[in-house]
Amino acid sequence: MTSTFIGPDGLARCRWSAAAPEFLEYHDHEWGFPVADDRRLFEKLSLEGFQSGLSWRTILSKREAFRRAFHGFDFDRIARFTERDVERLLGDEGIVRHRGKIEAVINNAQKAKELVKKEGSLAAFVWAYEPTSHRPEHAQTQSTSQESNALSDALKKLGWKFVGPTTVYAFMQAMGLLNDHIPECVIWPQVERAREAFERPTPRTPSSK
Repeated sequence: MTSTFIGPDGLARCRWSAAAPEFLEYHDHEWGFPVADDRRLFEKLSLEGFQSGLSWRTILSKREAFRRAFHGFDFDRIARFTERDVERLLGDEGIVRHRGKIEAVINNAQKAKELVKKEGSLAAFVWAYEPTSHRPEHAQTQSTSQESNALSDALKKLGWKFVGPTTVYAFMQAMGLLNDHIPECVIWPQVERAREAFERPTPRTPSSK
């Protein structure tokens, strides 16, 4: 089976983007483009955690409900969630109602605040694990890597939950830490150009607040 399919515009794309109608927009405009925004990075790590044992289609279809439920994934606000918030979320039919995953997001928000205070930004911490040897011909042939293992271990040591190597690798693919589009995909060169122009975040002096 070919690793690409021909989209409605007659151009080739990664085959997985044909699996559901909503995937094409996500594939063309989000997946693989580099991200340095802390809130978006935290959102993706959280949603990848919710995906564990489920399909990305399920999570993507509920993403707006997740954003409403978790205040746009503002981890400063989420870090203050209480048991009352957990019960509220467990009653929210728009999201995945899994106590362990909900509590993990709250825990991770608290850890994200600590990380930002120490490192300056979540983005600087994450991008320090950007792969340096990913080859286009190896696109979508693996589910973990040396770098995803390392980032997973680093997050776990800081107390994060639901951040196993496979979850972290999917996060790295989506957030542009590597260009894992199939080289024949029309989006591959767009992502490549975006990554070339992308200013890698570096540790900044943490706020004195």
